[in-house]
Amino acid sequence: MVGEVHFYSTEIDGNLVLFDTGPPTPEGEACLRGNVDLKRLKYVFITHCHVDHYGLANFILQQSDAEVFIPHRDALKLQHHAERMARIGDILCSYGFDSEFAGQLRESFERNKVFPATPERFRIVEEAMEPTQLGIRYLACPGHSQSDLVYLTGAAAISGDILLRNIFQAPLLDIDLDSFSGRFRNYDAYCGSLHNLVQLRGRQIMPGHRQFVAGVDETIMYYVTTLLERVVQLFPFRKLVLNEMITQIFKGRLTEPFFIYLKVSEIVFMLDFIANPLLLKNSLEHAGLFDKVQALYEIAVKGSES
Repeated sequence: MVGEVHFYSTEIDGNLVLFDTGPPTPEGEACLRGNVDLKRLKYVFITHCHVDHYGLANFILQQSDAEVFIPHRDALKLQHHAERMARIGDILCSYGFDSEFAGQLRESFERNKVFPATPERFRIVEEAMEPTQLGIRYLACPGHSQSDLVYLTGAAAISGDILLRNIFQAPLLDIDLDSFSGRFRNYDAYCGSLHNLVQLRGRQIMPGHRQFVAGVDETIMYYVTTLLERVVQLFPFRKLVLNEMITQIFKGRLTEPFFIYLKVSEIVFMLDFIANPLLLKNSLEHAGLFDKVQALYEIAVKGSES
């Protein structure tokens, strides 16, 4: 569904290390077998638990003695899956969708195999000593999901979905996994993550999709520019209830619940910007990037206030 997906391997002090796994498809299994010596594989570090990035974890566990490490918040997500799904349904109902749509979305998740089986065994990245022992650093950079980690090894940064070339990676609507009360504030988290992302300047970015990333600044600018352009396009609809926005914007062309959910996630992200544009401005100024989008930012803010 998402096109090409990448995993990365390296050897550290004689230990074969893998970052992400690829999706749980026959092609994914064949690619993994053909490029990674599973008998020697020692460690697997997951950037975030979306199916295309950790879907082959159990396959690896069955084929090797490797240890799998996942982010802390992903462990919470996997352990409380049913409650999380119910709470996401509650959030959607608060935006004008009915319980029938929430049920259809859960069915869509199952039909599209969005959630593969929980890894048979795993450890928590943030609680483990192995990253430090291997000289691997990680930066928490939530925004696409609340668990996004970027791994740093040598001159490389394995970025998952948080830095992608020419992709507005969906800031997924979710329950706050730390409290399980209220929704996760993707916009706030992304603005905070910009402080970490600029630390990656000069590193070789290893993205989860697309063949390369030209640079951190260019990728941030694409994402922020796309956000501001879409905020401007949202002006005529922003006072509608969210489910009515979807109907008005897409004129009934969007029917698959999973894709509706993705668009709802984007719109909530944009509405959060409209409610607090200074948060993004301050983060971009800290990164030395605000001047590049100032004109578009002012159009977006002026339109939001009118």
